[in-house]
Amino acid sequence: MPWRGRCANWAFRPMAAEGGVPPAVPAGNSPALALFDLDHTLLSGDSDELWCRFLVQHGVLPQSLLARNQAMDDAYRAGQASAADYAGFHVGLLAGRSPAQWAPWRERFFHEEVRPRIPDDARALVESHRQRGDRLVLTTATNRLITELTAADLGIADLIATEFERAGGLCTGRIEGVPNMRQGKVQRLHTWLAGQGLSAGVLAAASAYSDSVNDLPLLGAVGQPCAVDPDELLLAHAITNRWPVLKLRR
Repeated sequence: MPWRGRCANWAFRPMAAEGGVPPAVPAGNSPALALFDLDHTLLSGDSDELWCRFLVQHGVLPQSLLARNQAMDDAYRAGQASAADYAGFHVGLLAGRSPAQWAPWRERFFHEEVRPRIPDDARALVESHRQRGDRLVLTTATNRLITELTAADLGIADLIATEFERAGGLCTGRIEGVPNMRQGKVQRLHTWLAGQGLSAGVLAAASAYSDSVNDLPLLGAVGQPCAVDPDELLLAHAITNRWPVLKLRR
């Protein structure tokens, strides 16, 4: 069956690796959801990996963490790191400081490392859905502390991210609740839908964008999945299932 998606009505004419650019579908009467992964999708890089390197570069964290950081990033991108191990390692970097103490660092990190890595094509993709009247949701495995500014910069009000635990005003270095990764993204999405007074039925008309095989559960949960600069495993799955495959100019 040909794909009947919503993700081609863009100003920048993205390249499709399989089957050409799919036709746009007229927007319905009620807003549809547009779900965006962040790392290696809207962002040319990984927020968690970049954050660790940034903190090491500025002497906030020890140099010894770089090797562990790279190994964790490689394992995650290969779909080999567990959600608990991956999210736990990165949330653990926050331990011992309050969100207020981290605020100057995350502000600097966003402006120096994150914002320059958001390509115009990614912004155009988000804007195309905004112009359609869709409800935009950023859903990311990266923790809320370092993704809030990115969501705000993209004009995305709804953020579903891995949450971090606090005690006595300080970050404990532990995850709070379910990591927003793999099947956890779907679980957290359903929790979010319930909190918004929306039924799971809205996912039939929803679009979702990701680069990673880790997001197969999310992509498979919506009616309009879209692979963006995908890894090899996701590319193979997308081609087999005739999902659109998009390449952004980065």
